Amino acid sequence: MIMKKRNLDNKDDWKTPSYFYDELNKKYNFDFDPCPYKHNVNDWDGLKVEWRNRNFVNPPYSKKLKGYFVIKAIEESKKGKLCVLLLPVSTSTRLFHDYILPNSKEIVFVKRRIKFEGVNTKGEYVTNKNGMHDSMVVVFDGRI
Repeated sequence: MIMKKRNLDNKDDWKTPSYFYDELNKKYNFDFDPCPYKHNVNDWDGLKVEWRNRNFVNPPYSKKLKGYFVIKAIEESKKGKLCVLLLPVSTSTRLFHDYILPNSKEIVFVKRRIKFEGVNTKGEYVTNKNGMHDSMVVVFDGRI
């Protein structure tokens, strides 16, 4: 049996496909994205700025950064804001059980793997890069 070669040089900067974002935006009417695609954190850092009222967050999926954005989303929701996060499914983790589960108002598991957009390790812009994990949409809603 030949094992599929995994790309271990993963990058954190992948764009949510428009069709997926647009469906969420219809429902939630976002006014801020603290980690937009191809964003230069030297201009401003999504972990350090005040978020707006209705936030869409597709954070970097590296373990450390993903956790920081989840915690920041919880903090922002406690200020009366809506934070909708697109995250990889990791239901056995401390992040899920100690932070996401007790603080979320809703968790929706995405039926199929999302094809993210971005620059692959060959330097090519691709629109069909399947995520390595299944995805979930997590809603922290301090407006309720």
